[in-house]
Amino acid sequence: MDELRAWLILESVPGIGPVTASRLLAALAERAAAEKPEGGITALFDCDDVHLHDLGLKWEQIRALRHPGAGVDQALVWADRPGNRLICLDSPAYPPLLREIPAAPLLLYCRGDIDALCLPQIAMVGSRHPSYAGKDNAARLAQALVGSGLAITSGLALGIDGVCHQQALAVGGITLAVLGSGLDQVYPKRHQLLAEQILGNGGLIISEFAPDKGPLAEHFPRRNRIISGLSLGTLVVEAAEQSGSLITARYALEQGREVFAVPGAPQNGQALGCNRLIQQGAKLVMEPDDVLVELNWAQIRAVSGAEVDEMAAITGTNSALPYADLLDNVGYETTSVDTVAERAELPVEVVLGRLVELELAGAVIAVAGGYVRTRRANHV
Repeated sequence: MDELRAWLILESVPGIGPVTASRLLAALAERAAAEKPEGGITALFDCDDVHLHDLGLKWEQIRALRHPGAGVDQALVWADRPGNRLICLDSPAYPPLLREIPAAPLLLYCRGDIDALCLPQIAMVGSRHPSYAGKDNAARLAQALVGSGLAITSGLALGIDGVCHQQALAVGGITLAVLGSGLDQVYPKRHQLLAEQILGNGGLIISEFAPDKGPLAEHFPRRNRIISGLSLGTLVVEAAEQSGSLITARYALEQGREVFAVPGAPQNGQALGCNRLIQQGAKLVMEPDDVLVELNWAQIRAVSGAEVDEMAAITGTNSALPYADLLDNVGYETTSVDTVAERAELPVEVVLGRLVELELAGAVIAVAGGYVRTRRANHV
């Protein structure tokens, strides 16, 4: 029997997941070691039913193993289509870092450039409803990390995930998207174009779910362990205390990978999860080098310093800006006009006029609920 077909059949058996499959194959190898050292998954199908039952399979599971459903052939047909690839756990193409994790996926459905699987990757995840500061940090860090030679891996979700994928593409980098649905059911739908752009730029979209599977709530924690498992470390850019991004961080910790987090203001509920991670020992990240140095990344370069110098050359100094003292009262999270006026001890109408001038100078941006200070204004 072909190995890929054997893996597909095994995974299709009810009650057989990565953990159970690993135990079953380990028991099979132990029993067969003296007789068939070459063994492998195909040896499972050479066993008689009694032997399979002795290995721990229930009778209904044995029947499912002997009589697989149509999904097996459908998956093989899918894998034969141009651009598609189905990789089993013992394939040489299976990413080594992912193979190391507990409960590694038995199968990976892939579309795109398969070589991207084994690139050194950093996972970047965060809130689906990020603040301006969160999006700005995601964009800045993703571009710099790609510039250092890392690929960006994320979950194609709205918010921080999408920003990281988009910014990796914007600077010509490689990005990988791990889905909580099948590859023919891209979720969310509004990121269908983004998925196509990832593929067009030499990236990859990946799932452990059959191509026709839709997104289910229980799929996403499983998706998260793959995101962290593919990566040297996981960087949480912005996350609330109950965020799914913290599940990815927990998986990274369990897998022995680095965990990084960008701090945020205590008043920003979307940053509380990151702040909590830092309290618990995650590496605090302010600049790209905070990640690169911790990873001992061989291609470290002074991305942050070059960017600061470039910004300073463009914008001059804070003293050259109009109302630099007022600017100090605008935060990197949304700051209401009333709050700025209270801090500056100025009338609201005066503050409004001055904020307009600061906006024209590129030091602040008007957003829903007030203004945010731009990253540019931090470097001048």
